[in-house]
Amino acid sequence: MPTKAIFFDRDGTLNVDVHYLHEPEKFVWIEGAIEAIRWANEHGYLVIVVTNQSGIARGYYDEAAVHRLHDWMNAELAAHGAHIDAFYYCPHHIEGKLPAYAKSCDCRKPAPGMILRAIAEHDIDPAASWMFGDAESDVAAAENAGVKGVRYTGGSLVDCVRRAIEQEE
Repeated sequence: MPTKAIFFDRDGTLNVDVHYLHEPEKFVWIEGAIEAIRWANEHGYLVIVVTNQSGIARGYYDEAAVHRLHDWMNAELAAHGAHIDAFYYCPHHIEGKLPAYAKSCDCRKPAPGMILRAIAEHDIDPAASWMFGDAESDVAAAENAGVKGVRYTGGSLVDCVRRAIEQEE
């Protein structure tokens, strides 16, 4: 049976946007982000992060650094009774310095590739799912995947999530 999910952008939605963030010591949670993830966990949603990480293509950090940061995020969340079920990231950018990543792709938002891959791999019902992100490209990626997209514009993320979902119910 398909499940429902809440997709979150990372930088600017779950954490304060620090340019090319890849170090846990520079990570700062957005107000209400931990609570939003815990709320989603408690309400039967898979929590999935979908994030563009062009810093990989630009040679600023490698994929291992992204994995370390995501592992750190889940360790932090565990201390608050919350978790992220899966992370998807796009390492590509057309202007990248590393040839393996310097390309156009179907996973860089606003393209829906990361969301579509998660839907397939986790048997997610897109019509019962949501995407929260701070950029129009996040909303566009969601809509391109058949998921409801909500633009997060600041304030408490848990309030934004609850308002959107409870208004729909």
